[in-house]
Amino acid sequence: MGTAGAARKLASAAAYGGGGLSVLGASLYGVLRLEAQAARRTIGNAEGAPPDPTGWYGRGRPGPAIKVALLGDSSAAGYGVHRVEETTGALLASGLAVRADRRVHLRAFAVVGARSSDLGGQLDRALPTAPDVAIILIGANDVTHRVLPAASVRHLSDAVRRLREAGVAVLVGTCPDLGTVEPIMPPLKQVARIWSRRLAAAQTIAVLEGGGRTVSLGSILGPEFAAAPALLFGPDRFHPSADGYRSLAQVLLPSALAALGLGPEDEQEPETFRGEGVMAITDAAVRAVNVPGTELDGTEVGGARRGVRGLWVELRHRRRHPDTDGEAPQEMELDHSEG
Repeated sequence: MGTAGAARKLASAAAYGGGGLSVLGASLYGVLRLEAQAARRTIGNAEGAPPDPTGWYGRGRPGPAIKVALLGDSSAAGYGVHRVEETTGALLASGLAVRADRRVHLRAFAVVGARSSDLGGQLDRALPTAPDVAIILIGANDVTHRVLPAASVRHLSDAVRRLREAGVAVLVGTCPDLGTVEPIMPPLKQVARIWSRRLAAAQTIAVLEGGGRTVSLGSILGPEFAAAPALLFGPDRFHPSADGYRSLAQVLLPSALAALGLGPEDEQEPETFRGEGVMAITDAAVRAVNVPGTELDGTEVGGARRGVRGLWVELRHRRRHPDTDGEAPQEMELDHSEG
């Protein structure tokens, strides 16, 4: 079965409670199950809990503040770095404050080691804070813990639905390509690549159907990781280094601004010369998996959200902004006018 067919199958299985094992085949699943334990022992662990980036950013900038909830796994938490300014949350919040010229209040709910099934608990804590946007990074631990893709996608779909029903904009960084991780050896490397890419395609379809938007992380946030793993991975060779998290924030920031309706005026419409445009959902999901940094969002054609091949999707390759240094969060009282 091809990637497009697998994406359709997994999205359907998530919606109707089906399985999903057959997309890889029982023999490949058996290889993954036996060898994943050895790979996890090889990867090891970074020392200490990640710094907490929760707090205020953009001192001196005007309000009302943009409220951001950051959910997911260790990549969202910033596992492996020692300074809060180096975490994904601090880099994203600092970039949002600069690009939007607004104060930003970030609350981090991400947990090291989290799987998609843990999103419900994170949402229970996040929703009462009434965020404007929720940014979710999830999926890698589902692959390394051999969670069936249909179950992973179902949990993510439920999270997106709950957020959208609460009026929260949703941006999901889909599962990275774990076939690029150095300690994972063949044949597990090939299995991990197949599994993670098909999970990413299915995540994309589920998120878009639920009213969110996605950014593909592909080969661990772009070709830089494959080209320079020693620079962009941390000491355990699995979690990103400070430079890796900076690359992650650069990928997510333009789409976070777009999700908030704060993107640049000259990027309001797709640009065909950049490979942007409108297409059917499955075609767009497969293309996004193969091109890291691709943003997808639902759209309309002739006033209709769906065509004969499903949901219409706008595919974008948003320009990355100049690098913004992360700042440490400030402590200050939330104005009553900002809720």
